[in-house]
Amino acid sequence: MSITKLQRKVRTRAKVIGTPERPRLSVKVTNKNLTSQIIDDTKGKTLAFATTVKTDAKGTMTEKAAWLGAQIAVAAKQAKVKHVVFDRGSRIYHGRLSACADAARKAGLEF
Repeated sequence: MSITKLQRKVRTRAKVIGTPERPRLSVKVTNKNLTSQIIDDTKGKTLAFATTVKTDAKGTMTEKAAWLGAQIAVAAKQAKVKHVVFDRGSRIYHGRLSACADAARKAGLEF
């Protein structure tokens, strides 16, 4: 990880903390897959989880990101989570990350 990415990650995580009322929605983007988790940092527990690994998600990475956003919103509803804090990590809020966030908002998550 480059120094600028590490600095951006540390700066983001210093401001974004998941609480029981507003857990943290963390999204990890790799070259082939995306993974998202809803995490309560006070207890250190993952409340909901969704990934594109070994799923029927087809299309470009942006389309997979939109599919993932809808899936994490469904998993959040099952976990009775409505409000979240979005954790972009070291990534800039653009492209795949914004497609995932927009799809999650459209499916009912509030952040």
